[in-house]
Order: sequence, then C-alpha cells, then structure tokens
Amino acid sequence: MTTYLQPDRDCLLCPRLVEFRRANQAKFPDFYNGPVRPFGPLDARLLVVGLAPGLKGANATGRPFTGDYAGDLLYGTLKKFGFATGTYAKRPDDGLELVDCRITNAVKCVPPENKPTGPEANTCRPFLISEFAAMKNLSAILCLGQVAHQAMLRTFGLKLSSLKFGHGASHQMENGITLFDSYHCSRYNTQTYRLTPEMFENVFVDIRAHLDR
Repeated sequence: MTTYLQPDRDCLLCPRLVEFRRANQAKFPDFYNGPVRPFGPLDARLLVVGLAPGLKGANATGRPFTGDYAGDLLYGTLKKFGFATGTYAKRPDDGLELVDCRITNAVKCVPPENKPTGPEANTCRPFLISEFAAMKNLSAILCLGQVAHQAMLRTFGLKLSSLKFGHGASHQMENGITLFDSYHCSRYNTQTYRLTPEMFENVFVDIRAHLDR
C-alpha cells in the first residue's frame, strides 16, 4: 500500500523557507503561514500544478490560488468549464468545490520573492510524487508556467529538453498522461497581455476535449 505524503504543518525540511515562514508569522499573524495542502478530490482526472504559494494568496488563506488575482482567473475558468461549482469568494470557507480537478504546487511553502531554489524544489518533490501515485484516475496535468512545467519533467524523471514548454502546447507522455502548458495566470502576465482570458480558456478547451474523448 502506497503511503500518501504531505508536509507537516510546521515542516522543517527547508531552512530558508522555515526562516521566511517564521518571519511572516510575526509580520502577518492572521495568515495561514504554512505548507499549503492540495485542493480537490484525489480521484480527479485533471491536476493543475503551480510553482509555489503566493505570499498574500495561498500563504494567507491556506488554499491554493485563493486570495490573489491568479485565483480570480483560474477559478473563474475552472467553473466555466465544469471543473468547479459554487462561488469563489477568495476564502477557503467560501463553499467552492472542485469537480474532477485537483490543484497543487510543486513547492508547498511560500518562498522569498516567489522564487524557490532548486534544492528546495528537490526536497519538496517526494510530496508531488506521492500526489501522482495517489491519483489513480489522473489523465491530464496543466502546468502553469515554464518553471512548473520543468518541475513536472523532473518529477517524472525526464530531461528538460525532452518536452518543450509553450503556451497551448500539449505533450503525450509514455505513462499515458497528457501534459498541457499555459502561461501562468498571474496579474503581471494578464496586465501585460502575455496571457489573455481567451488564451487561458483555449487551453481548457483542449483539456476538456481530451477528457471528454
């Protein structure tokens, strides 16, 4: 039987992230300030993967992509394509539920400047591997951004050059899972029109078509 692994509430594995967490606990005592657990059912066919929690988003609320602009676009799009029900109100208790979809991050704790180091990603990888092992119906993975894409390749033991990141790209992997890529749904990317809502929705058109086949 495979053991499902998630970090402890006060995980001590990455010294730099622990130091940053404790500084945030003092600065923002009302924030969640801890490793953010995945959101959504384990029997989902779609897994959305981000890089790490945002300081005033998931790190504040304790739910992936909740409380910041990226969540506005992500959850609105998930609901439009039938992957969520209820109302997204930027709170973990807003009653929003995911349908056939789960959301996680490659690194569970918020990093300084939103940039985890390579060793931190490596240390956190067993939790992501455990996530995949527990998702028996997994058919599609959506990588939000190139760094998340690369984290997935490393997780599956693939060379970074084997599957090139590109917005709207999809890759059929040997394990039967299809990897979909999108630019990250961050405020910066949308304000600079690197990613428009239409571009983001087009990725979900492809994902929905893949799952509905």
